[in-house]
Amino acid sequence: MISVIGMGPGDAGLRTQTAQTLISQADVLVGWPRLLADFPDFHGEKQVLNADIDGLIHWLHTKTDQNVVVLASGDPLLFGIGKRIAEHFPKQTCEIVPGISSVQYLFSRVQLDMNDLYITSSHGKQPDFDFIFQHDKVAMVTDKAIGPFQIGQEVLKRDLNRTLIIGENLSYADERIHFLQPEQVQRDYDMNVVVILNERQ
Repeated sequence: MISVIGMGPGDAGLRTQTAQTLISQADVLVGWPRLLADFPDFHGEKQVLNADIDGLIHWLHTKTDQNVVVLASGDPLLFGIGKRIAEHFPKQTCEIVPGISSVQYLFSRVQLDMNDLYITSSHGKQPDFDFIFQHDKVAMVTDKAIGPFQIGQEVLKRDLNRTLIIGENLSYADERIHFLQPEQVQRDYDMNVVVILNERQ
């Protein structure tokens, strides 16, 4: 069985009991080095995840007779690896275990509802900012190429009124949450999620 497990935003206390149980029963753990490092006492096989997702899927097909756990940041189906894996395995051999996403975590920390939220990502693509700014409440999972500074600059180009909430290193000891106007956004932030909020709607 292949189990793709949402690890939550980072703090081990935010993982589900189901996730913990499946990890304890795993023969193989697969994940990015940062996630695998959380299990120094795991005695089974460890497989480091890299950018070769097609290669990973081919390899996973050789492991379906074992209990394989793929560790996914946040929630596997929110801009995570869950979608790609689910497309290649029948439901009898693959399960997806949800986790708390970094988006959910940030909204809970700032006590802002998600009822009218548009969620997107800048991972590996150029976002359509004209479309994004049509929404009054947006959460964007960012990457190194397009992060808070670039988002702020796109707001300024269009002379829009927006507040940016930047959540860095969410759930970790060095977590920081900033409420900024676009012109206040700095160039560099650690691992982050950005909320783009139209507070003058």
